[in-house]
This record gives sequence, structure tokens and C-alpha cells, in this order.
Amino acid sequence: MSRCDECGKQENMPYQCRHCGGTYCAEHRLPENHGCPGLDSWDDPGGVFDSGFDDSVADDSDGGGLSDRLGIDTGPGGPLAYFRGNMTYAFLGLMWVTFFLQLVVELIAPELARTIFVLSPAHPEYVWTWFTSIFAHGGFGHIAVNSIVIYFFGRLVEDYVGSRDFAVLFLGSGALAGLGQVAFQIYQLGGIPEFAPGVVGASGAGLAIMAVLTVLNPSLRVYLYFILPVPLWLLTVGYTGYTVFQILSTGIGAGGTAQLAHLLGLGIGLLYGQHVKGRRRVPDQLQFGAGGRGPGGPGGPGGRGPF
Repeated sequence: MSRCDECGKQENMPYQCRHCGGTYCAEHRLPENHGCPGLDSWDDPGGVFDSGFDDSVADDSDGGGLSDRLGIDTGPGGPLAYFRGNMTYAFLGLMWVTFFLQLVVELIAPELARTIFVLSPAHPEYVWTWFTSIFAHGGFGHIAVNSIVIYFFGRLVEDYVGSRDFAVLFLGSGALAGLGQVAFQIYQLGGIPEFAPGVVGASGAGLAIMAVLTVLNPSLRVYLYFILPVPLWLLTVGYTGYTVFQILSTGIGAGGTAQLAHLLGLGIGLLYGQHVKGRRRVPDQLQFGAGGRGPGGPGGPGGRGPF
């Protein structure tokens, strides 16, 4: 239960304003209904708030933003409206599409699949694999675990930092974690090993997201295996300790897993979390279901309720 900051009503499914960080009931969830401070700095005659995905929405200059110059409509009702506040789900969808495409290509042309989807120590100059490898995965279990982490933690972080910054965090941490793993492989083996294992998966990005949320709200309650309630800080510390132990005892590829990439993802997330900490409040529990933000704004599919 949470109390509405405007009227004091107790709510099972509260709404959090992304502009002022307040918690409100359904009646006062809209900025104009709770006197949101953001209204004072908003000069749009249409009265539509920017989701944070495109700077050009709030740009008063004559030139406009990049999307204006390219003629791309990211506003409500436009072709890219879904991505306003929903990059978490967009990335999850892209992960699964890429995974199934990867399976098809591997059946037809295994070498081509490696060239397209795998960040390899033999060919780190294949720049596209810095990003395609984030969405490709090593098996159903691999993508399922990463999807769970990103699904539950991603929306909280995206709501906090905005869709654009979340996209940069996701792609940047995923690419840097993979490149760090590959670079150390090359260094460790004294050259560019032709048949050394490559890197695939969104684990680095997922762990970066988890680490950001750990900094923002370390006491957030998480149900381990959907059963055991533990604070998020304990989960993060425990996983970090396990990863360090694996690296020191077996190596950066212990268990066929890119352990160094995982550790780098955690480190990037912790640093970024410190950078953005204090912008606004963070919920005290994981949420999903109806009643939150949907495609293009509040109230649509893809919302959240108590978990």
C-alpha cells in the first residue's frame, strides 16, 4: 500500500510521476491533476509531456532535433510512439527475434551465423557484432534467464533515467562488457586466437541494469527463484562474489560463461548508478501487470501493478 501525495488516499496500485517523482492515486496521476512542478517549464500548447526519448520534443529552437530534421515522428500516435517509455520491452522483443533468426541461420550456414551474431576474439573489427552479440544467445536457458532479469529490473531503471538514456546504458554496457571479455582473451592467449570462443548474450547489459537499481534502491525486495525474499544489495553482492571466485579459481570463461563480461557489466552499472542517483524516488517493490505505463504513455498495455 502507498499513500497518494496529493489526497492521502491509500493505493494498492499507485502511479509514480516520472517528472516530479511523486506517488499518486488514479485520480491524481496526471501532471495537471497534482500540480506537477514540471508544468511550469512546459510550453507545449498541446499539453503533452515529453517521455525523455527524443530531445527534439522539448526543443524550442528553429532547427529542431535530429528526428525533426529526418522527418521521424516520435510523438504520441506516431510510428515510433511505442518506444516512448518502452525500450525495455522493445529490447526484449528484439532479443527473441534475433535468437530465433540466429537458430535459423545456424542451421543453414553456421559460419555465417558466427560472422553475424558472435563477438569473436578472431574478428573484433566486425563492429556490428559488438551489438548483434548482445541480442544473440547461446541457448534457450541463456536467453530466458536474461529476459527475466531485464523484464523485472529494466522498467524500473528506464522509468528512472528515461528511455533514451536506458537505451544507451543497455547497448553501451552490453558492448563494453563483451569487448572487455574478448580483449582479455586476446591478451591472455598472446595474440588473436582463431578458434577461441566468442561472446553472445545480454548478460552484461542485464547485470548493469541490476547494478544501477542496486545503487538507486539497495533494499528493494526481490524474490529469488520467485520464492525467497532477499534485498537487492544482497543478491548483487552475492553474485559479484561468485563471479570473482569463478574468475580467480577457473578463469574468465569458467563454466562456458563470459565471467569477465558479467563482472564488467556489474561495474558499469554501479558507476552509472552513482552518476544518476538522487534524481527522483525509486519504488520499494518490483511491479508488473495492469495500471502503469503502456505504449506511448500511461494507461496502455505493458503497465505495472504490485508484485
